[in-house]
Amino acid sequence: MAIVKSSIIQALFTAWKNDFQNGLTSAEPQWKEVAMYVTSTSKSNTYGWLGKFPKLREWVGERVINSIKEHGYTIVNKTYESTIGVDREDIEDDNVGIYSPIFQEMGRSVQIQPDELIYGLLSAGTSTLCYDGQNFFDTDHPVYPNADGTGTAVSVANYDDNAGSGTAWYLLDTSRAVKPLIFQERRKPTFLSMTKLDDEHVFTANEFRFGADCRRNVGFSFWQLAYASRKTLNSDNLWAAISAMREFSADGGQKLGVKPTMLVVPPSLEKLATRLLERELDSNSSNELKGRLKLVVPDYL
Repeated sequence: MAIVKSSIIQALFTAWKNDFQNGLTSAEPQWKEVAMYVTSTSKSNTYGWLGKFPKLREWVGERVINSIKEHGYTIVNKTYESTIGVDREDIEDDNVGIYSPIFQEMGRSVQIQPDELIYGLLSAGTSTLCYDGQNFFDTDHPVYPNADGTGTAVSVANYDDNAGSGTAWYLLDTSRAVKPLIFQERRKPTFLSMTKLDDEHVFTANEFRFGADCRRNVGFSFWQLAYASRKTLNSDNLWAAISAMREFSADGGQKLGVKPTMLVVPPSLEKLATRLLERELDSNSSNELKGRLKLVVPDYL
């Protein structure tokens, strides 16, 4: 039986912190495929620039200053935590080996949580508002004839709901600095402990506490960079989605030059999507989709 001392607790904290870090580095997150990283320095970030697509004109005379419609899309940071209690008896009885994989799994959980948030948001895009006040995936995004949001808007769809039936798949343009989704981070993950022998919780519950926390959240950027469909995933429907995205324009009529680069599907469509994008048809015909799109199959879609 070991006598519980502060030095022993500190040594355990150091070891378990290393396990936590190993868990962080062992995971391979997928959120970077579809989202851009934004550092937050306050409670929330407001993305007033969403909807702004300035274009060049020939400079004749003085500059022409175009008024752009302002959008107040705000992402509020949320705090997340995970805490594990370690019984004092486990330390006294040298039964601490069981905790090493637990803390490693905690690190992995922290590292992949952005995947859960990002792809959870993507799948909720048909019922979650974006900067223009419509659902991110919608059939009636308003696009105005003037850059300042005036005039009679035309409704543009980036969603084929197929009457609510079918498994959703997603077509994205991730080739630009701005990606379709935003991962916002206020405080990076930290690993902390409450390990003083005279701590009130140790006194009352006979338990030491170790935990991780962070502040972060996710949101949408331009709806024009994404398209969702519930139609059968086949060549014709995929080409129809590609064509629809290629026609997207900004307020003021400026073509955006959107070029879909990625197909995102749930695991249930992985086999079908792989065949669609990678298989050659036969010796007499070629697959025009082969090599055109990157396939991403998120674990948490």
